[in-house]
Amino acid sequence: MTSSSEAVAPPAVELQGITKRFPGVVANSDINLVVRRGEVHAIVGENGAGKSTLMKTLYGMHRPDEGSVHVAGTEQHFKSPADAIAAGIGMVHQHFMLADNLTVLENIVLGSEPKSRGALDFGAARRKILEISAAYGLDLEPDTLVEDLGVGDRQRVEIAKVLYRGATTLILDEPTAVLVPQEVDELFGNLAELKGEGLTVIFISHKLDEVRKVADTITVIRRGTTVGTADPKTVTARQLAEMMVGTELPTPETRESTVTEDVVLGVEDLSVLLPTGRTVVDGVSFRVHRGEVVGIAGVEGNGQSELVEAIMGLQPLAGGRLTFGAEDMTSWTTRERRDGGVGFIPEDRHRQALLLDAALWENRILGNQTRPPARKGIFIDRGASRNSCKKIMKEYDVRAPGCDTLAVALSGGNQQKLIVGREMSGEPKLLIAAHPTRGVDVGAQAVIWELLKTARHDGLAIILISADLDELIGLSDTLYVMFRGKLVAQLDPGDVTPEQLGTHMTGAAA
Repeated sequence: MTSSSEAVAPPAVELQGITKRFPGVVANSDINLVVRRGEVHAIVGENGAGKSTLMKTLYGMHRPDEGSVHVAGTEQHFKSPADAIAAGIGMVHQHFMLADNLTVLENIVLGSEPKSRGALDFGAARRKILEISAAYGLDLEPDTLVEDLGVGDRQRVEIAKVLYRGATTLILDEPTAVLVPQEVDELFGNLAELKGEGLTVIFISHKLDEVRKVADTITVIRRGTTVGTADPKTVTARQLAEMMVGTELPTPETRESTVTEDVVLGVEDLSVLLPTGRTVVDGVSFRVHRGEVVGIAGVEGNGQSELVEAIMGLQPLAGGRLTFGAEDMTSWTTRERRDGGVGFIPEDRHRQALLLDAALWENRILGNQTRPPARKGIFIDRGASRNSCKKIMKEYDVRAPGCDTLAVALSGGNQQKLIVGREMSGEPKLLIAAHPTRGVDVGAQAVIWELLKTARHDGLAIILISADLDELIGLSDTLYVMFRGKLVAQLDPGDVTPEQLGTHMTGAAA
């Protein structure tokens, strides 16, 4: 029987009339949101719809121009994230906020260092971190440097950091982006446990089927304002997509084969060692043909990142050979590979693909500054670079005031479309696309899928790395699974299911 005190318990979070303006932009306009205690409340919307701004306001990173924030029935006036943390609000950002030169343990306790008799007590911190890691299946190694971690491990460190601080309301921004289906199910089980303990989760995601599966309530935001709430038990993914962008859900599926006999890239017995001596790519061989998408699936940390970096010349080879058409490119520099016709969409756009504090036209020529239109003689041709930037913005639907806008001001989806446009505009023969739609909304995702399909049809050879298994299966002509540095399976994208693919990725099919 429910007690009277529980029946009138205030919401965990209530936002009333939140409006937030930036110069020339109204990011949030009169938003109202009620999140009940002990529920998973999903927030969906396009990139740039205002979700992140709203959550940063709740987390104390922004102060609203209008409206109020209530936590557990008490109005709050957060001046910083420290105030939000003290009130029990924790946030795991889509783009991680970690110090690469510190260990996992040091990142987790940073700003909340444990003390015993006035001295730092790292023993107690280690025990607590290991307890959190075991309880939530995070598989953390406290002494590992963050700079040695993949994207998935970094995300797990961020989650542990929030749990370490004792948050009672967790804001999770795209928490399943790097997980295979089995791991997603485990995470959802953990969220159910958190709910059972009275904790609250605000779940931001672009994966509408996941939202419908895990959420108790769904709020849709479009163009800075709330357009409605939905019951995940009755709403369809198609209906949610229409609420978000006014269109049907896109599909990555390709309908006809465009694979030719022409081999663009040959990878022969490729091996890569870490500085520690550990083998991360172990005797990998495959070919990519003109008009073919070769998909490589694998749980983060199984060598996919090192493989594509080795192909780009960013990782030294311990063994093996690379051919590009009829030429041996094993000893080519990264610049020679790019100039020769290899495009690269890195997995982390903020760390590897953009200068966030630089203008869009400068980001457009990044990596292309030695050839037209960026270069004129020995100088940078600013006029031609700006014109090329404008062309990319128009053709790839990059929404921004102009080419002098800083990259940091763009939403994640628009940043990604700029990167894709930059790499495609050089008319590459081979495109390495690592997580090309990670963290983008269904609208931007559909644009990128169509660009890849069109380029494939026109003869582009593509290597696709993705944590989105539907994307891998739908776009790939040939599909490999990478596990512990080896290619352990070649699967038919026309027959395999995401669940079967996930089984191979975790080694359970061996």
